[in-house]
Amino acid sequence: MKLVSIEKSWIENTNGFGLNHLPYGAFRANGSTRLCVRIGDFVLDLAACAAGGLCDSLSTELRDSLTRPTLNSLLALGPSAWQTLREWLTSVLGEPNPDIGLDWYLHAIEEVELALPISIGNYTDFYASLHHARRVGELFRPDNPLLPNYKHIPIGYHGRASSVVVSESEVRRPWGQSRPTSDGLLPHFAPSVALDYEVELALIVGQGNALGEPIPIAEAGQHIFGVALLNDWSARDIQSWEYQPLGPFLGKSFATSISPWITPVAALEPFRVPSLARPAGDPTPLPYLHDNSDQITGAFDIRLTASLTTERSRAVGATPMILSSANSRDLYWTPAQLIAHHTSNGCNLQPGDVLATGTISGSERNSAGCLLELTRNGAEPLQLPNGESRAWLHDGDEMTLTALCERDGLQPLQLGTCTGRIIAANSAIG
Repeated sequence: MKLVSIEKSWIENTNGFGLNHLPYGAFRANGSTRLCVRIGDFVLDLAACAAGGLCDSLSTELRDSLTRPTLNSLLALGPSAWQTLREWLTSVLGEPNPDIGLDWYLHAIEEVELALPISIGNYTDFYASLHHARRVGELFRPDNPLLPNYKHIPIGYHGRASSVVVSESEVRRPWGQSRPTSDGLLPHFAPSVALDYEVELALIVGQGNALGEPIPIAEAGQHIFGVALLNDWSARDIQSWEYQPLGPFLGKSFATSISPWITPVAALEPFRVPSLARPAGDPTPLPYLHDNSDQITGAFDIRLTASLTTERSRAVGATPMILSSANSRDLYWTPAQLIAHHTSNGCNLQPGDVLATGTISGSERNSAGCLLELTRNGAEPLQLPNGESRAWLHDGDEMTLTALCERDGLQPLQLGTCTGRIIAANSAIG
């Protein structure tokens, strides 16, 4: 297919969802889930396009992938197919409006119910922000905030894929066991009183790798289909009692929210930046984690913001209160390094797997991506603009993550929103 060089869509007021973006999603219609692409305030029904003969120029395999309820079949086809589809979308959504009756395949976004666009077989959460790791370490190990392995390997754990939910899903406060309040007492089992959010990006795996076959770092980027927003909800009181010696478990597995839109890596290419410059004296990554091209363009310039509304603020129609803002360019490990390390032992990634970056925090306190950092483990509650305070999240609180890519001379990209509202814990179960 001939590449169509078009910069503007015939659909007006795209507001961060223009022709340079075209994120993928899914929506429910007539009892089924259908794949779509967002353009402005509309979604293009890909299943209808395939059924209606609109994309007959595409291969049978590629057209068939558009009729599935999730993106997994498309992800498995690999970068060449992704690029072919992107070129076709650019041609039909670009100026001038082609005389193909495309309006029939478009739906206003406020009229559709968005769904999770991927089937997630595996979910891994990393710890890729040095600023987050150091600030958290200072709370619990002030004399030794970073453990010896941190600057040598990307730290991560295998999370719970079944509890990853799409944005707008309610998040029920979890029950759990917390540490004794003093020596000699038993731990107690109750709803968490230290509920937290974490600002993260989700890397969506495209083509996977065979079991036993590591992905070289120079090829790792080709295995990432796109990026979404992710909120890794955390019950800090449960987590602090259980995490030794094997790491997070029930303090994390009750819910993880992910945005409904997956921004393809192709749309993020203009927003690539060098990887974070390592401080003098830091070790050079081992060869399997080091690639010159990745060092030059391996990070993404994505600014992420976390905002809160409370029951009281919503009652008076107040705007969301910004808690923090950070940038993914400040991550210590690049997406390619995460992929390379994850598969270095032969672990097989699969299409639709989610690899989260871990909390994204900057060097300044107001760029911390969770309440654990912002409130110093609850010791210094935040004073909100409406007069309320928060050490941890309350029932009725709603967290919203947003993200924006901006660069002079380019149309901005919005990565959508990732929203979740806390609801009360279940009745007594202990």
